[in-house]
Amino acid sequence: MLFKKKLKFVAGLAIASLLAACGEKAEQSADTKQVEKQSFEWKLVTSWPKNFPGLGTAPERFAEMVGEMSDGRLKVKVYGAGQLVPALEVFDAVSRGTAEMGHSGAYYWKGKSPAAQFFTSVPFGLTAQEMHGWIHYGGGMELWKEVYAPFNLIPLAGGNTGVQMGGWFNKEINSIDDLKGLKMRIPGLGGEVLARAGGTPQTLPGAEIFTSLQTGAIDATEWVGPYNDLAFGLYKAAKYYYYPGWHEPGSMMEFTVNKDAFNALPKDLQAIVRTASRAVNQDMLDEYTSRNNAALKELVDEHKVDLRPFPKEVLMKLRTLSDEVLLEVANKDPMTKKVYESFKAYKDKVVKYHSISEQAFINARNAE
Repeated sequence: MLFKKKLKFVAGLAIASLLAACGEKAEQSADTKQVEKQSFEWKLVTSWPKNFPGLGTAPERFAEMVGEMSDGRLKVKVYGAGQLVPALEVFDAVSRGTAEMGHSGAYYWKGKSPAAQFFTSVPFGLTAQEMHGWIHYGGGMELWKEVYAPFNLIPLAGGNTGVQMGGWFNKEINSIDDLKGLKMRIPGLGGEVLARAGGTPQTLPGAEIFTSLQTGAIDATEWVGPYNDLAFGLYKAAKYYYYPGWHEPGSMMEFTVNKDAFNALPKDLQAIVRTASRAVNQDMLDEYTSRNNAALKELVDEHKVDLRPFPKEVLMKLRTLSDEVLLEVANKDPMTKKVYESFKAYKDKVVKYHSISEQAFINARNAE
């Protein structure tokens, strides 16, 4: 009899526990569904003029894509440079939460961390295809996150322009001496190489380039390539258009996300943000690859731009100076050295492979 009473008591406890557990699960399920139904509104600030071709339209596409994939649960409003914050204050604005996201270039933030420059482009470094490989499969993204963590930021690849042009000049470049005293708009590591060659690099937002070049405040400028350079009308302010873009062979743009804002999103919206940024990253490269062809033809055929290659000896000297600058920058702090060593190790490997694949094929295709 006593045994039966104990059995009933234990069974009662088990049922009660089961019901309690079911209740907890039901409450958790309700809480999860409640979070999933919650809507969010984000601000996305950029370093580009509103809807500027390529650079400015990429964040607009991102916002549209996120809105569609989330069925309107995450709405992203894009602000062009100067609409909410100045072009070169995007990093700080997202870091402190003034905006939840930003779109810009990491080399603008070298004052925050010298290592940041490696996540846009390195002179004589990686092409777009190679850069994507290092970031997503070669350890670059993990390092990028580590560099940005102290600033409460999460980085995401946000587009690539491919190999850029060497820039617009108001005088001929026939030797390395022609760069001495040259005032040129050129940011990042490329600017440091120019300084080593005797030039004076300046960092200017896109909207200020044309006027600065036209008024003589600068003697030369690099911007992006034919597609964007045509849109800014730079051919009206400078005579010579040089190639190749030794300073930016595969320039990656970035989305920066405020970490607190990102963590406040449910998992599915976080996945949407990551997926949309990855799609835009590839889409931008596709657009530049297509649009640059037609734009260059228009610049040369219709606007009679004087298109010239940099002399070989100038490029060789710039490459030597670049190697020197990179070593010095790498030794500034342990984090920068860590990023540099990863970048260089990946480059050494991919260059060997591409010499018998991409480069060998292009050489064969173009042989006469």
